Amino acid sequence: MSNPIFNKIAEDISNNDVALYMKGTADMPMCGFSGAVVMILKRMGVSFKDINVLESTEIREGIKQFTNWPTIPQLYIKGEFVGGCDIVKEMFESGELAKLLESHNITHNKQ
Repeated sequence: MSNPIFNKIAEDISNNDVALYMKGTADMPMCGFSGAVVMILKRMGVSFKDINVLESTEIREGIKQFTNWPTIPQLYIKGEFVGGCDIVKEMFESGELAKLLESHNITHNKQ
């Protein structure tokens, strides 16, 4: 049986090199964790699609089921789930995030 919410999520993450499911928008994050990931991506100069889970209960619950990951934000790079705020912060600090972006030929500022 096809799940329209999962189809929408799959479409968003496959049509955008970098997609961030977050509370609020890139211009106005509505939680500190979402804001922290936005700050990292902006600092790195990464272009990304922000998907505001507060606009849709179906998306907010669906994204958690889609990845079997209970928290938001959720970052996807080239269709692959990267992680939430803590993982993204650790990857940024260790340089792993930059390496991941480079491996997918995604433009970003060199640190």
